[in-house]
Amino acid sequence: MTHFLKRRIVLFFALIVAIACQNQNQNMEVIEAPKANSIPVKLEKHGDIRVDDYYWLNQRDNKEVIAYLEEENKFYNALTEHTKTFQEELFEEMKGRIKEDDTSLPYKLNGYWYITRYEKGKEYPVYSRKKDNLEAAEEIIFNCNELAMGHEYFDLRGITVSPDNKLAAFGTDTISRRQYHIQIKNLVTGEIYPDKIDNTTGSAAWANDNKTIFYTKKDPVTLRSDKIYKHVLGNSGVEDELIFHEQDDTFNTFVYKSKSRKYIIIGSYSTLTSEFQILNADEPNGNFKLFSQREKGLEYSIYHFESNFYILTNRDKATNFKLMKVDEKNTSSENWEEFIAHRPDILLEDIEIFKDYYVLTERDNGLNKLKITKWDDTDSYYIPFNSETYVAYPYANPDFDTESFRYVYNSMTSPYAIIDFNMNTKVEEIKKEQEVLGGKFNKENYLSKRIWAEARDGAKVPVSLIYHKDTKLDGTSPLLQYGYGSYGSTSDPYFSSARLSLLDRGFVYAIAHVRGGEYLGRPWYEEGKLLNKKNTFTDFIDCSRFLIEKKYTSKEHLYAYGGSAGGLLMGAIVNMNPELYNGVIAAVPFVDVITTMLDDTIPLTTGEFDEWGDPNNKEHYDYMKSYSPYDNIVVQDYPNMLVTTGLHDSQVQYWEPAKWVAKIRVYKTDENKLFLYTNMDAGHGGASGRFEALKETAKEYSFLIDLEGKTGK
Repeated sequence: MTHFLKRRIVLFFALIVAIACQNQNQNMEVIEAPKANSIPVKLEKHGDIRVDDYYWLNQRDNKEVIAYLEEENKFYNALTEHTKTFQEELFEEMKGRIKEDDTSLPYKLNGYWYITRYEKGKEYPVYSRKKDNLEAAEEIIFNCNELAMGHEYFDLRGITVSPDNKLAAFGTDTISRRQYHIQIKNLVTGEIYPDKIDNTTGSAAWANDNKTIFYTKKDPVTLRSDKIYKHVLGNSGVEDELIFHEQDDTFNTFVYKSKSRKYIIIGSYSTLTSEFQILNADEPNGNFKLFSQREKGLEYSIYHFESNFYILTNRDKATNFKLMKVDEKNTSSENWEEFIAHRPDILLEDIEIFKDYYVLTERDNGLNKLKITKWDDTDSYYIPFNSETYVAYPYANPDFDTESFRYVYNSMTSPYAIIDFNMNTKVEEIKKEQEVLGGKFNKENYLSKRIWAEARDGAKVPVSLIYHKDTKLDGTSPLLQYGYGSYGSTSDPYFSSARLSLLDRGFVYAIAHVRGGEYLGRPWYEEGKLLNKKNTFTDFIDCSRFLIEKKYTSKEHLYAYGGSAGGLLMGAIVNMNPELYNGVIAAVPFVDVITTMLDDTIPLTTGEFDEWGDPNNKEHYDYMKSYSPYDNIVVQDYPNMLVTTGLHDSQVQYWEPAKWVAKIRVYKTDENKLFLYTNMDAGHGGASGRFEALKETAKEYSFLIDLEGKTGK
């Protein structure tokens, strides 16, 4: 064959291949990212004008809005179709570690043992009880699987049993807006009474007459918990008496019964201030008495025991809180006496009271500590823990008259255990341990530790880490960095069986304990809020750089995750340092800070001025504008991003992430993935079913693992 002939044959086959490819491309559907309509709206404050092209997306009932959200969902589904089988495998893998027919550790209250159990193949819990002993016949209080039938979303909360054990008040939500209907069930006959109270928090407190409950109503627009009502069994909700109206729109209110069962207590709170009112539970028709006059900046909570109240408070500049006491007959603050002094280096978080002992929950250098003390001061000691990546906290302890203190312990490498600790003999008994099924889990295969990253201002930021012992720490391994950093909420280093699906695929998991949380005490929170909020963002970024520098990962393999206020953190870091991250997951992210905080009709807004600032104040406005993710999108490359939200979210409205994604699509200069997925049936907490929630986790994990090319595809 001549060279000329060979060349002709090669060209002929090349032509055939080219024609085939051309035909294939002509038949292939090009999937384009959704593009939201741009309808500019000028928003002016303090002489400053912001132009919002996607303001129109805040119309939940607008068909065009729903159509846009559905288009985004279709786009996500189309471009992740290749991972669908892997998502199902991940879901089954995570589900396979969970004991489906699990039962809670029973606890005894007022003559009954209360139990929560799950049945195999079912999504929701069954609440039951047994009289006197655990060998008695089971009484089903609520089977949520039956109650949830016909609902895409279902949540039951606030089960409260009357003092005579015959009735139970409970709240249900089938929309996921956290607006619960309270009803009452006769536990003797099984009848659910026609009394139905709408738009509540779901919880109630029984007076000792077994027919009167006190409950909290929400404002129908802002969803602020602002009114306490009294309901008498048999009356319609219309006849209920308004007991208290919290007029200050920066406060919320709630009602509960003391552990001593002697008092009904109404609480009011804002970010920086607390107030309580008390009523003898034997006198439901009496008048509530003010515990102590409201003082701006004074935070406290109250615990009743015998003839005294114990007060956990920041009074007199006790930044990390102290414990005081006062006679129940004269409770105003001038009568409070110091019981445990303020300690600058130890955060006092809680107190659990028993007949002969009390237990303090403390946080020392980020670590949980449980301190047990006898009332007569003849004995005082800490329960010993030997880790730097653990969580320990009180479990259900409803009775005073016991020597047994029940608490929960787990670490990043060890599943949770519920432990009964005898405060007299100091002997403990593990009553229940979380089972990790599947036959593959061995806690010895995982390593955890705490490291300290240096922030740009010199602060030392703790980071809790866990990884498989075979994972290489040479900069080549993927790492998922989690952060929250708001409201003083601490992200503790807890165990997660679902997380094993990342660890077993070579991921390192890191929790950055950034400022804005209380991991290192109350000052750690104060340094990450209001006009110090940017510390939260720079701490997280500096932790990322430290993890890269120490070769736990690299820019090509670093991922970040945050939800709600942690979603704000994600929005800030991708504007500030997008080059550090290969991928970011922002779940129900709070990203349109100024517009939301200027709208007092939106749930949570007015009550959070002390957290974020009040944009009606120009100094606060300017500072918010300097970091608000939506307002700081610029023309640049952004990482691969998965953004999730819920149409019925009552805390972060769906339109914040929707607007954010729409705007980033216009500004981004890269070809990286950008997905918005809206759960059209759920709200802030996502899916309600026990295993349905795992499907959302599988979506998130598959996004990360796919970016690493480890889905098997």
